[in-house]
Amino acid sequence: MSAPDWRDMACVFGRIGVLSFGGPAAQIALMHEELVAKRSWLDEQTYLRALSLCMLLPGPEAMQLATYAGWRMRGTAGGLLAGLLFVIPGALLIAVLALLYAQYGQLPLVQAAFLGIKAAVIVVVFQALKKVAGKALNGTQGWALASLSFVALFVVGVPFPVIILAAGVWGMWRAQASDMPAPPASAAARPMQVIAFWGLLWAAPLIGVWLLDQTFLLQLGLFFSKLAVVTFGGAYAVLGYMTQTVVTDLGWITTEQMIDALGLAETTPGPLILVTEFVALLAGFAQSGASGAIAAGLLALWVTFTPCFLWIFLAGPYLERLSAQPRLAAGLSAITAAVVGVIANLTVWFAVHVLFARVGTAAPFALPLPDLSSFNPTAAGLTVLAAVLMLGLRMGFVRAMVVLAICATGIGAI
Repeated sequence: MSAPDWRDMACVFGRIGVLSFGGPAAQIALMHEELVAKRSWLDEQTYLRALSLCMLLPGPEAMQLATYAGWRMRGTAGGLLAGLLFVIPGALLIAVLALLYAQYGQLPLVQAAFLGIKAAVIVVVFQALKKVAGKALNGTQGWALASLSFVALFVVGVPFPVIILAAGVWGMWRAQASDMPAPPASAAARPMQVIAFWGLLWAAPLIGVWLLDQTFLLQLGLFFSKLAVVTFGGAYAVLGYMTQTVVTDLGWITTEQMIDALGLAETTPGPLILVTEFVALLAGFAQSGASGAIAAGLLALWVTFTPCFLWIFLAGPYLERLSAQPRLAAGLSAITAAVVGVIANLTVWFAVHVLFARVGTAAPFALPLPDLSSFNPTAAGLTVLAAVLMLGLRMGFVRAMVVLAICATGIGAI
């Protein structure tokens, strides 16, 4: 089939970007409907192989799948069109929400509403844990990796990148090598050129803020660049690491703001990793007002998503070859199992900080230690209500969040 024209591509990928609510599973299903079922722009096998490739790579798999689809149809320009249209609607909405939150988030009724949103966040992260565990934990090794990952993070405080690296190395070491020869790479492969161009593009704003002696922006850009390299297993997997760094280590935002950021990111279209933009906007606002927020938000977007284009344009020509590598598949499987433990850590961490007003640590470990006298019964009741609505009645996150926010506001007004 001939490649679609630019207008059709812009309309279809723009529609996908605007309607891409519900996390990666819903986004991947929407793209399958638009690109495979309705228009046959990709065949079924190519779509599934591309999805497998995107799951091998760090970063938001749905955004990278859109980028690959555009690249497959119209080369680099097509990949840029598809990837940018997937991100821009959600990024604009996040920017507006973050600036409004920074300005008005401390009002009592707003804080009361966010208590309901936090209760919904606990349940939605638990749902993510159930989904990933159901797919990833198929045997003893998977359960062992998930358990060790949870203990390493929750109790010991081992850095997230170390856990991901160790799990990947273990999985590849345990895998059986295949005797089947791997297919050759596409003739379109130009790995060194791609690395040089996109690597320089990625580094350009970091070099700029370094030359301008903007210490905060340089620190922010370097941190979110590191996240772009270690974000295997989706945004939920890296949220615990990001929270520990921006809340505890750097003090850019508070725990409550971090949970609110995730709640708002859940309600917007686009990849959940847009929560990095929200965090950067809040941190920049605290540093130097609206102008600092905009600069920090743009930098976070740049260093979060520029690497996504690098990964796809670098790995795309090698799709068939990568699909035939059992050791890579085994490494990914082990990483996914470890991610279950990471998400379990995030679930417990969120719940503890929502249900208790004061939380310390059991030094010298990272184990959260809540002050039992600071227990919040209103938060507990809202969390139970969230579980009933979302787990029992199967209500969607956005609707449940609205109901819980209204309930929390009513309680706060009493």
